[in-house]
Amino acid sequence: MRGRRGDRMAINIREHMAINVCPGPIRPIRQISDYFPRRGPGPEGGGGAYGETPARLAPLALGSPAALLGATTPEDGVEVDSYDSDDTTALGTLEFDLLYDQASCTLHCSILRAKGLKPMDFNGLADPYVKLHLLPGACKANKLKTKTQRNTLNPVWNEDLRYSGITDDDITHKVLRIAVCDEDKLSHNEFIGEIRVPLRRLKPSEKKHFNICLERQVPLASPSSMSAALRGISCYLKELEQAEQGPGLLEERGRILLSLSYSTRRRGLLVGIVRCAHLAAMDVNGYSDPYVKTYLRPDVDKKSKHKTCVKKKTLNPEFNEEFFYEMERSALATKTLEVTVWDYDIGKSNDFIGGVSLGPGARGEARKHWDDCLQQPDTALERWHTLTSELPPAAALPSA
Repeated sequence: MRGRRGDRMAINIREHMAINVCPGPIRPIRQISDYFPRRGPGPEGGGGAYGETPARLAPLALGSPAALLGATTPEDGVEVDSYDSDDTTALGTLEFDLLYDQASCTLHCSILRAKGLKPMDFNGLADPYVKLHLLPGACKANKLKTKTQRNTLNPVWNEDLRYSGITDDDITHKVLRIAVCDEDKLSHNEFIGEIRVPLRRLKPSEKKHFNICLERQVPLASPSSMSAALRGISCYLKELEQAEQGPGLLEERGRILLSLSYSTRRRGLLVGIVRCAHLAAMDVNGYSDPYVKTYLRPDVDKKSKHKTCVKKKTLNPEFNEEFFYEMERSALATKTLEVTVWDYDIGKSNDFIGGVSLGPGARGEARKHWDDCLQQPDTALERWHTLTSELPPAAALPSA
């Protein structure tokens, strides 16, 4: 019985049971995809489950459910199961070059362009920029960033970003994280996608080209770092946890480029403080006001202290200052050069950033640099050294 248009048709329980309960053998429940035909192998191009065509699967005689719902058939030339979903939308691709210059201990990162980025703004576009981090390591200390390209999903940067103080040891165990983000002036910047490149894939002095699809953010391994307030330091929380668990492991606080030369004419040691790279941030603004102090221990007369000028609001300061210690080369064999980096604060004690000791009791590159200086007089030898959180006992109370 038909009712007026717009009225719901009333069906009693008997008619309902007659429609839905049919005598005969129990048949498997069909999948909904069986009612939406797709082109496939076979003479007729159709073929649902159990060897039946979709037309024979239609219940009752009122037509197929696909027709009742207004679905499109393959003859219409449109794929009915195509759809847009956040889970399947591509984040885009990023094209860049990496070059490790072994002679200058520099990692060159050329950010070229991106294509097909995911729209992040209401206008269907984005304001993308790229930021780099070296992992493991403090994010703020080694973050590099490109300029922002406005209102585009296919930005072109062609910018060269550079990391100084990269050693062969860094190449073997560090990973470069390249993240593409959308800049928002009125709210927090939004993450689009990222790429992580192990530096061991690079060969010295050989440029490597990359064109890779962006991936979603890697989940944090540490449960304690899942809070949004800790998102900015999530990159190195795992490293800090390992440093606390493992005895003898020291936290890396940056790098310093030192020049050593013993002058036979002046009969003394010439120490050059060239620059520092990706120092740890000590101030609330995310920067430091660093300066460097040097001592030649043991210092009985307490006259060996030298100090550079203060560089304001930077984590990559350039000093280019030299200090001279008048002393015979034979006497230097028993001495230790202590180099410490401090953050200058007005009205309170200065903060220790990191330090390194060069001398007969040092290890690794610090010991080799010291020995080479004494064995090759009148030769300026520049080497990068890692600053650690170990505070020399004599430097525990810094003077102004």
